[in-house]
Amino acid sequence: MKVTSVLRNPVKSGIIGFLKLYRLLISPLYGQVCRFYPSCSAYALQAVERHGAVRGSWLAARRLARCHPWNPGGYDPVPPTDVDHRGESVSANQPGPSADAGPVQRGA
Repeated sequence: MKVTSVLRNPVKSGIIGFLKLYRLLISPLYGQVCRFYPSCSAYALQAVERHGAVRGSWLAARRLARCHPWNPGGYDPVPPTDVDHRGESVSANQPGPSADAGPVQRGA
C-alpha cells in the first residue's frame, strides 16, 4: 500500500489493513468453512478496494447477513463499479442525447 493512498483515504486504508490482518492471522484458524466463493473476508477486501470504505463495507455487511445455515451459498462475486445498488448499469454508454444526433427539434 502506497503512502499517498493511505494519506488520501485513511479510513479505506485502515479497513483494508484490518481485513488483510484478519485473513493472515484469524482466517487460517477457521479453515475452509465459508459457504460462498469468494470467502466472506476475500469478498469484503475486494468490495472495499473496488467500491471504497462506505459502499464496500455495506456490501460486506450484506454478504455477512446472508451467511447462515439456510442459505445454500455458491458463487457470489463483488458487483462491478459500473452497477448501482439496484443492479442497474450506470455506464457512460447509456442512450441519451449525443453531439452527433443533429439538432434537437422542439415542439411539433
